[in-house]
Amino acid sequence: MKLAIPSNNPGGLEAARSDHFGHCDVFTVVSLTPENTIENIDTIVNHGHQAGGCMTPVKILSDARVEAIVVGGLGARPMQGFTQVGIDVYFAGPNSGPDVRSLVQLFVDGQLPRMQPTQVCQGSGNCQH
Repeated sequence: MKLAIPSNNPGGLEAARSDHFGHCDVFTVVSLTPENTIENIDTIVNHGHQAGGCMTPVKILSDARVEAIVVGGLGARPMQGFTQVGIDVYFAGPNSGPDVRSLVQLFVDGQLPRMQPTQVCQGSGNCQH
């Protein structure tokens, strides 16, 4: 299982989570064994999120064979994109954990719900995606 978490530079388990999916510095990608132990940690540089470019991270993560992502919020368009490429989206509110390690642990423990299409940001400017 490859799990991606939007992160601040430099990425890795100790990196602070980034609450803005499209503007994160990097995606920390954690490969988990079937027993949910960490097998590998990698980072993927985010190529930005200009107007209309919210699908770029979807393609980057799909190309890296990521299977799930943990976000603090997400717009409708990337949510649809993740669904289309088979990447499961999990929600972690702002108080869920400050860093990648804590979010990985919450994921492994089954404490993060799958994000539903009704939870996406509607573009009002007060979302943390």
